[in-house]
Amino acid sequence: MGLFRRREPLHQQLARLGGLETEPLSGTRPPGWMETGIHGVPRAREWDVVFAVDAEGVEGDRVRFVALPDDTLLVEEGEDVEPLAAAIDQTGTAPPYRAEGARRGETQWAVGLRAIDVIELPDDPGGDELTLTVQDGERTLLVDGAHAFGSMPQLEEFGSGRGPSYVVRARRLDGSIWEVEAMPL
Repeated sequence: MGLFRRREPLHQQLARLGGLETEPLSGTRPPGWMETGIHGVPRAREWDVVFAVDAEGVEGDRVRFVALPDDTLLVEEGEDVEPLAAAIDQTGTAPPYRAEGARRGETQWAVGLRAIDVIELPDDPGGDELTLTVQDGERTLLVDGAHAFGSMPQLEEFGSGRGPSYVVRARRLDGSIWEVEAMPL
Protein backbone atom coordinates (compact mmCIF):
# COMPACT_ATOMS: atom_id res chain seq x y z
CA MET A 1 0.00 0.00 0.00
CA GLY A 2 1.28 3.43 -0.92
CA LEU A 3 2.27 5.95 1.65
CA PHE A 4 -0.40 8.54 0.63
CA ARG A 5 -3.23 6.15 -0.13
CA ARG A 6 -6.45 6.87 1.74
CA ARG A 7 -8.61 4.10 3.03
CA GLU A 8 -11.75 6.18 2.68
CA PRO A 9 -12.46 8.55 -0.21
CA LEU A 10 -12.19 12.20 0.81
CA HIS A 11 -15.84 13.04 0.03
CA GLN A 12 -17.03 10.19 2.25
CA GLN A 13 -14.63 11.16 5.02
CA LEU A 14 -15.81 14.80 4.93
CA ALA A 15 -19.47 13.75 4.84
CA ARG A 16 -18.94 11.41 7.83
CA LEU A 17 -17.13 14.13 9.79
CA GLY A 18 -19.93 16.57 8.94
CA GLY A 19 -22.58 14.17 10.21
CA LEU A 20 -24.06 13.41 6.81
CA GLU A 21 -25.21 10.04 5.61
CA THR A 22 -22.89 8.51 3.07
CA GLU A 23 -25.14 5.70 1.88
CA PRO A 24 -26.52 6.34 -1.61
CA LEU A 25 -30.26 6.75 -1.97
CA SER A 26 -31.89 3.88 -3.78
CA GLY A 27 -34.80 4.04 -6.19
CA THR A 28 -34.85 7.82 -6.56
CA ARG A 29 -33.72 10.12 -9.32
CA PRO A 30 -33.17 13.84 -9.28
CA PRO A 31 -36.10 15.83 -10.63
CA GLY A 32 -35.96 16.19 -14.38
CA TRP A 33 -34.02 12.97 -15.04
CA MET A 34 -35.56 10.41 -17.36
CA GLU A 35 -34.19 7.33 -19.08
CA THR A 36 -32.84 9.43 -21.93
CA GLY A 37 -31.26 12.15 -19.84
CA ILE A 38 -32.20 15.54 -18.46
CA HIS A 39 -35.49 17.07 -19.52
CA GLY A 40 -36.28 20.72 -18.99
CA VAL A 41 -39.56 22.53 -18.78
CA PRO A 42 -41.80 21.35 -21.61
CA ARG A 43 -42.61 23.83 -24.35
CA ALA A 44 -46.06 25.33 -24.47
CA ARG A 45 -48.41 23.63 -26.87
CA GLU A 46 -48.24 25.38 -30.22
CA TRP A 47 -51.28 23.82 -31.92
CA ASP A 48 -54.74 22.80 -30.72
CA VAL A 49 -55.01 20.10 -33.38
CA VAL A 50 -52.68 18.62 -35.97
CA PHE A 51 -53.90 16.44 -38.82
CA ALA A 52 -53.33 15.43 -42.44
CA VAL A 53 -55.65 16.55 -45.25
CA ASP A 54 -55.75 16.09 -49.00
CA ALA A 55 -55.98 19.30 -51.02
CA GLU A 56 -55.28 19.68 -54.73
CA GLY A 57 -54.20 22.88 -56.39
CA VAL A 58 -52.24 24.45 -53.54
CA GLU A 59 -48.91 25.88 -54.73
CA GLY A 60 -45.67 25.71 -52.78
CA ASP A 61 -44.51 23.55 -49.91
CA ARG A 62 -45.56 25.70 -46.91
CA VAL A 63 -48.57 27.84 -46.11
CA ARG A 64 -49.64 30.06 -43.21
CA PHE A 65 -53.02 31.73 -43.04
CA VAL A 66 -55.79 32.93 -40.75
CA ALA A 67 -59.42 31.98 -41.31
CA LEU A 68 -61.93 34.55 -40.03
CA PRO A 69 -65.52 33.84 -38.94
CA ASP A 70 -66.92 35.36 -42.17
CA ASP A 71 -64.87 32.79 -44.19
CA THR A 72 -62.28 35.40 -45.20
CA LEU A 73 -58.78 33.95 -45.55
CA LEU A 74 -55.79 36.13 -44.71
CA VAL A 75 -52.74 34.52 -46.33
CA GLU A 76 -49.42 35.16 -44.59
CA GLU A 77 -47.32 32.65 -46.56
CA GLY A 78 -48.16 30.74 -49.71
CA GLU A 79 -50.61 31.50 -52.46
CA ASP A 80 -54.03 30.00 -53.17
CA VAL A 81 -54.91 28.26 -49.89
CA GLU A 82 -58.66 27.93 -50.51
CA PRO A 83 -58.52 24.19 -51.37
CA LEU A 84 -56.62 23.60 -48.12
CA ALA A 85 -59.08 25.71 -46.09
CA ALA A 86 -62.00 23.78 -47.66
CA ALA A 87 -60.36 20.49 -46.65
CA ILE A 88 -59.91 21.83 -43.11
CA ASP A 89 -63.57 22.88 -42.97
CA GLN A 90 -64.56 19.27 -43.75
CA THR A 91 -62.88 18.20 -40.49
CA GLY A 92 -65.47 20.23 -38.57
CA THR A 93 -63.06 22.95 -37.45
CA ALA A 94 -64.80 26.31 -37.29
CA PRO A 95 -63.03 29.65 -37.76
CA PRO A 96 -61.47 31.79 -36.46
CA TYR A 97 -58.21 29.88 -36.44
CA ARG A 98 -54.57 30.23 -37.40
CA ALA A 99 -53.25 27.46 -39.66
CA GLU A 100 -49.80 26.39 -40.77
CA GLY A 101 -49.32 23.62 -43.29
CA ALA A 102 -46.46 21.70 -44.84
CA ARG A 103 -46.72 19.57 -47.97
CA ARG A 104 -46.14 15.86 -47.32
CA GLY A 105 -46.94 14.53 -50.77
CA GLU A 106 -48.48 15.45 -54.11
CA THR A 107 -51.81 16.44 -52.51
CA GLN A 108 -51.29 15.59 -48.83
CA TRP A 109 -50.64 18.30 -46.27
CA ALA A 110 -49.80 18.19 -42.55
CA VAL A 111 -51.68 21.06 -40.93
CA GLY A 112 -51.53 22.54 -37.43
CA LEU A 113 -54.46 24.69 -36.23
CA ARG A 114 -54.81 26.97 -33.24
CA ALA A 115 -58.10 28.58 -32.32
CA ILE A 116 -57.80 32.35 -31.94
CA ASP A 117 -59.96 35.20 -30.71
CA VAL A 118 -60.68 38.03 -33.12
CA ILE A 119 -62.19 41.46 -32.42
CA GLU A 120 -62.86 44.53 -34.51
CA LEU A 121 -61.47 47.88 -33.39
CA PRO A 122 -63.35 50.51 -35.40
CA ASP A 123 -61.21 53.37 -33.99
CA ASP A 124 -57.78 52.77 -35.47
CA PRO A 125 -55.19 53.04 -32.67
CA GLY A 126 -52.35 53.01 -35.21
CA GLY A 127 -49.55 50.49 -35.16
CA ASP A 128 -49.76 46.76 -35.59
CA GLU A 129 -49.34 45.50 -32.01
CA LEU A 130 -51.20 46.61 -28.89
CA THR A 131 -50.58 45.69 -25.28
CA LEU A 132 -53.03 46.72 -22.59
CA THR A 133 -51.99 46.06 -18.98
CA VAL A 134 -54.49 46.55 -16.15
CA GLN A 135 -53.10 46.19 -12.65
CA ASP A 136 -54.85 47.41 -9.52
CA GLY A 137 -57.09 49.67 -11.61
CA GLU A 138 -54.17 51.33 -13.41
CA ARG A 139 -54.18 50.99 -17.20
CA THR A 140 -51.14 51.11 -19.48
CA LEU A 141 -51.55 50.99 -23.25
CA LEU A 142 -48.62 50.33 -25.57
CA VAL A 143 -48.87 50.72 -29.34
CA ASP A 144 -45.95 49.02 -31.09
CA GLY A 145 -44.07 49.15 -27.77
CA ALA A 146 -44.53 52.91 -27.19
CA HIS A 147 -46.77 54.36 -24.48
CA ALA A 148 -50.07 55.70 -25.83
CA PHE A 149 -52.72 57.89 -24.26
CA GLY A 150 -56.39 57.05 -24.28
CA SER A 151 -58.29 53.87 -23.68
CA MET A 152 -59.37 50.84 -25.66
CA PRO A 153 -62.77 49.79 -24.27
CA GLN A 154 -62.93 46.72 -26.53
CA LEU A 155 -59.61 45.43 -25.18
CA GLU A 156 -60.63 46.18 -21.59
CA GLU A 157 -63.91 44.33 -22.10
CA PHE A 158 -62.09 41.36 -23.62
CA GLY A 159 -59.66 41.12 -20.69
CA SER A 160 -62.06 41.91 -17.86
CA GLY A 161 -63.07 38.26 -17.43
CA ARG A 162 -59.49 37.39 -16.41
CA GLY A 163 -59.72 39.08 -13.02
CA PRO A 164 -58.77 42.50 -11.66
CA SER A 165 -55.26 42.41 -13.15
CA TYR A 166 -54.61 41.21 -16.69
CA VAL A 167 -52.73 41.75 -19.95
CA VAL A 168 -54.37 41.86 -23.37
CA ARG A 169 -52.22 41.59 -26.48
CA ALA A 170 -53.61 42.38 -29.92
CA ARG A 171 -52.01 41.96 -33.31
CA ARG A 172 -53.46 43.54 -36.43
CA LEU A 173 -54.61 40.98 -38.97
CA ASP A 174 -56.17 43.24 -41.57
CA GLY A 175 -57.60 46.75 -41.34
CA SER A 176 -59.74 46.93 -38.21
CA ILE A 177 -59.57 43.15 -37.48
CA TRP A 178 -57.25 42.14 -34.63
CA GLU A 179 -56.15 38.81 -33.17
CA VAL A 180 -56.31 39.08 -29.37
CA GLU A 181 -55.27 37.09 -26.33
CA ALA A 182 -55.67 37.88 -22.64
CA MET A 183 -53.89 36.51 -19.58
CA PRO A 184 -54.35 37.18 -15.88
CA LEU A 185 -51.42 38.69 -13.97
